Amino acid sequence: MTVTLPTPDSTLKIGTRGSPLALAQAYETRRRLMAAFDLAEEAFEIVVITTSGDNAQLIAKDKPLKELGGKGLFTKEIEEALSAGRIDIAVHSMKDMPVLQPQGLLLDTYLPREDTRDAFVSPNHASLADLPAGATVGTSSLRRRAQLLNFRKDLNVVEFRGNVQTRLKKLADNVADCTFLAMAGLNRLDMAHVATSAIAPEDMLPAVAQGAIGIERRADDMNTAALLEAIHDTPTGQRLAAERAFLAALDGSCETPIAALAELDGNTLRLRGEVLRPDGSESLSEDQTAPIEDGAELGKIMAGQLLARGGAGFFDWRG
Repeated sequence: MTVTLPTPDSTLKIGTRGSPLALAQAYETRRRLMAAFDLAEEAFEIVVITTSGDNAQLIAKDKPLKELGGKGLFTKEIEEALSAGRIDIAVHSMKDMPVLQPQGLLLDTYLPREDTRDAFVSPNHASLADLPAGATVGTSSLRRRAQLLNFRKDLNVVEFRGNVQTRLKKLADNVADCTFLAMAGLNRLDMAHVATSAIAPEDMLPAVAQGAIGIERRADDMNTAALLEAIHDTPTGQRLAAERAFLAALDGSCETPIAALAELDGNTLRLRGEVLRPDGSESLSEDQTAPIEDGAELGKIMAGQLLARGGAGFFDWRG
C-alpha cells in the first residue's frame, strides 16, 4: 500500500503520560519514525495525557496498586483518547500493560528492548545482601515485594509509589534504606549512575516485558500500521510473545507476583518464569527452551506446569 506520511500540517499525534520517563519513550518513538522516513520533528505532535495513575493524591497514599485500580490506572485515559481519534498512537512501558487491550485497539509494535535488570538504589548500602537485619525497603511492585521477602524475611517492605524522581526524593528523605528501579528507565533518562548496582536475573527475575516500549494503535488504521512496521523490532516481539503468554495463562494482573524473562540464542528461545505467594513465603519457577516460533506456546505450557505444581491454596488470588 502507499503510505501517507505525516507533515507539519497533518501531524502524527503521539499520546503519552507526562512523566520524564514516559516523555523520553515518546521522544525515542518520534526519533525512530523520523529516521525511518526522513521526516522533520514538526511532522509529529507529542500529546501529554494525564492518567488516573498520575494523581498526586493517589501517589502520596503509597497504597498497593491493586487497591488503587490496577494497571489500567496508567492506560485508561490514553486508550480512550486513542479510540476517540484524539491521538494516532500511544506509547507505553510494556511492563505496565495488561495482557488484553480494549476492543478496536492493537498493540503489535515494539522498540528494541533495553536492559531488563532491576537496579538496587541505596545511599548507604552496596547491595541487597549488605542490608542490615530489619532494614526498610521501599517498593510499589508486588513482584519485588514477594521476591525480597522470599530472599530476606527480616526486611521491612513499605509502599513506594511515584515516578523515578518521586521515589528518589523519598529515598533522600530517609523513608527507606533502599529502593528498586528498572535499569531500562534509568538508562533512558541518562541516570544509570543512580543505580548502586544492577541485579542479575538469577537473583531477581524481572517483570514481564520489563525494558520494552510498546506502541498501541487503532486496529483499523492501516496507514499507521505501515508506519509502525518500519520501526518494529522483531526479536523484542518474539521475546514478549513468550513472556506475555506466560502472564496471560497465569491470570497475571497487578495482584499477582509474577516474573518472566525470555532470551534468544540463535533459533532458540529460553524462558524463565516465576510466580510467588504475595507474602514471599513460597516461590515456584520454571526454566525451559523451545524454538523461537513456539515461544508463546512455551509460555502457556510453563504457566500450566506452575499451576499444577502450586497445590491447594497457592493460587487463591486467581479467585
